[in-house]
Amino acid sequence: MEGRMLRPLGISFIVALASSLLVAITLTPVLCSYLLTNSKMLNKQKAESRTVAFLNKYYQLSLQWVMGNTKKVLWITGAVLIGAALLYTTFGRSFLPEFNEGSLTLTVVTMPGISLEESNKIGNQVETTMLSIPEVKSTSRKTGRSELDEHAQSVNGAEIDCPFTLDKRNRDEFMKDVRKRMASIRGVNVIVGQPLGHRIDHMLSGTRANIAIKVFGPDNAMLLDLGNSIANAIRGIPGVVDVSPEQMTAVPQVQIIPRREVMSQVGVTMKDFHDVVDIAIAGKKIGEIYEKVGKFDLVLRYPANVRDQIEKLGEITVDNQQGKKIPLAQISEIRSTTTPNTISRENLMRKTVVSVNIAERDLESSVSDIKKMVSEKVKVPPGYKVEYSGKFESATAASKIILFASILSVILIFLILNQEFKNAKLSLTILLNLPLALIGGIAAVYFNGSILNIPSLIGFITLIGIATRNGILLVSNYERLKEKGLALKERVLQGSVQRLSPIMMTALTAGLALIPMAMAYNAQGNEIQSPMAKVILGGLFSSTLLNLFIIPIVYILINGRESHE
Repeated sequence: MEGRMLRPLGISFIVALASSLLVAITLTPVLCSYLLTNSKMLNKQKAESRTVAFLNKYYQLSLQWVMGNTKKVLWITGAVLIGAALLYTTFGRSFLPEFNEGSLTLTVVTMPGISLEESNKIGNQVETTMLSIPEVKSTSRKTGRSELDEHAQSVNGAEIDCPFTLDKRNRDEFMKDVRKRMASIRGVNVIVGQPLGHRIDHMLSGTRANIAIKVFGPDNAMLLDLGNSIANAIRGIPGVVDVSPEQMTAVPQVQIIPRREVMSQVGVTMKDFHDVVDIAIAGKKIGEIYEKVGKFDLVLRYPANVRDQIEKLGEITVDNQQGKKIPLAQISEIRSTTTPNTISRENLMRKTVVSVNIAERDLESSVSDIKKMVSEKVKVPPGYKVEYSGKFESATAASKIILFASILSVILIFLILNQEFKNAKLSLTILLNLPLALIGGIAAVYFNGSILNIPSLIGFITLIGIATRNGILLVSNYERLKEKGLALKERVLQGSVQRLSPIMMTALTAGLALIPMAMAYNAQGNEIQSPMAKVILGGLFSSTLLNLFIIPIVYILINGRESHE
């Protein structure tokens, strides 16, 4: 799911990088050569701008101070890094950010067996209530779906689409108002979702909600009781909304149970028994009748006054092997009972489902609280079990994949750096930028609601490449100046100042491109890009700032055996 949604972004990123690399090694050198050859400034030294001169001067002074207080700076940086790591452990977990689709999809379910007319009245009541909310301008409803539809639904279920426009209230206040008004309508369970989010939930959990609590067991009556008990137990948990146990009701039924011993005594076979019962009650198609342009099946069966009365059913006769007619009441037990209107199964086991949505809270902690509350307040008898499914499962699986991809990326980057510099210490020095970038990324998540989701984790992966680039700019320049014979501290000071402008320029260009995505977090369609952009911006800020001081210090430490001038 997450791969399908983020693959276009990854492809665009790779294509853009490949294109820029091609331009950098082909067109850029040619243009630079042409401009320098024809420039009037060729033999004149270009003066630095006041801003660049100011930055270079104070950066050099700051770097000299840092080099004189190495231990203090490293201890402070280490403490900040540990604090960021501890803060990371407090974050909630979610799958995708909540979408802002500009439309709600209400799933309204009443008791099974309700008539179409009554279901229509309830649907009208829900629509009228929604239209009384200022932000909602129109509604459209589907009540029931045909049995041949891929989402077949009886007349006790309806879907209502409600486009809305936020004006004076924010989204959270609007959603609270919607749920409060839906709770005032009796006799219905309402799940509040959105068109796209609703379908994602359906694909991931099998229900129209964020979390599906599935109860498995052999007896439908017990499943119904357990489902209602779970729903009552979790309703008070903060952030848990739209708690909707699966609606089931008892349907009247007549059971005709054969008495096999009596049947064998009177000479009636099971085939004869089933044939008579099947034809007498259900009926058998024996032909077709054409009337004008219509075609109708001709069905043979007993009249309604016989089929609808238990006493009359007992008078139906079955021919035995000798041709004698035996009453049905003599060879079977006929009784009136009830049965569930629907029986749901998964992996060959009967089940019922309690659907739950989460609002203003992360999925992971909500599921933990739900599991704890169910284990404390609901006694699950032997032979029954409770399972949980939904977006949190996808979030956990995706996080593991992203963690593996991150580790693999770091290993590959290290191998590439080691191949270039032929020095493992220098390669590791460059990779120090990764934890420095994580500090800003974690801070960005904290100020963005303290919830980690897949887009923000993708942002952390993106930081790996961005942070490494700045370290390469510094270390490669140090090594170039080393070849010229400069002393350790001199080449660090001179090399750092020389690379200040390129580092700041690359950071600013990347940051300015990300700011529109980060700021437009409420824009429809930008829900995935915004958390990712914020993480990258935060990491870009911390890695750029700390890179300019930490990398020079570490470089000096690993080259400490050189003589100082």
